[in-house]
Amino acid sequence: MVENMIKRNYQKELDAVLSRLELEEKHPKLLLHACCAPCSSYVLEYLSRYFSIVLFYYNPNISPQEEYEKRVAEVRRLLQEMPLSSPVVLTLGDYEPERFFALAKGHEAEPEGGDRCTLCYHLRLTEAAKAAKELGCDFFTTTLSISPYKNAEKLNTIGAELAETYGVPYLFSDFKKRNGYKRSIELSREYHLYRQNYCGCVYSRAAALALEANRT
Repeated sequence: MVENMIKRNYQKELDAVLSRLELEEKHPKLLLHACCAPCSSYVLEYLSRYFSIVLFYYNPNISPQEEYEKRVAEVRRLLQEMPLSSPVVLTLGDYEPERFFALAKGHEAEPEGGDRCTLCYHLRLTEAAKAAKELGCDFFTTTLSISPYKNAEKLNTIGAELAETYGVPYLFSDFKKRNGYKRSIELSREYHLYRQNYCGCVYSRAAALALEANRT
């Protein structure tokens, strides 16, 4: 039996929303979950033309704490130095690494992109959806899909489920499209952004270190 599955084009869906906003001359409020400054750079450049943005930094997966604080500092610096079409407000979530380690229990040995990552996406997007509702945002989404290592289908599916739960529409997207990832690299070079070599958690860091050791 052959399954007749049509893959959704999230960039096309985003285009339709942005075109409608332009036509209606609306500038709604978007809560944008940020994973780091490099990934945020292109997305902010792109979406600040259409939205008033609350940049929500909630990433309890990042270890150690010094790394977390370094990434927060880079996000702050980016917002200070990068000209954007609309002002952006930065909101920091709580740093709760214990919540990440609790959900990762039993999934420690899984490869990058497995169930542990899906649970991590869900945790971060849940807090983003809650914050979007509390702050009266019209949409919420995440910068995570800009990475070629992140599954946009999973992210958008989780976003859609949370939109139903919290009553805030999810802005469907796949920011790696239209050379988004390439543009983020260009902006990172332009603003001399710190580009980490692992996603954030201790498990991705161990995998990155192992890969580096194998290359030497």
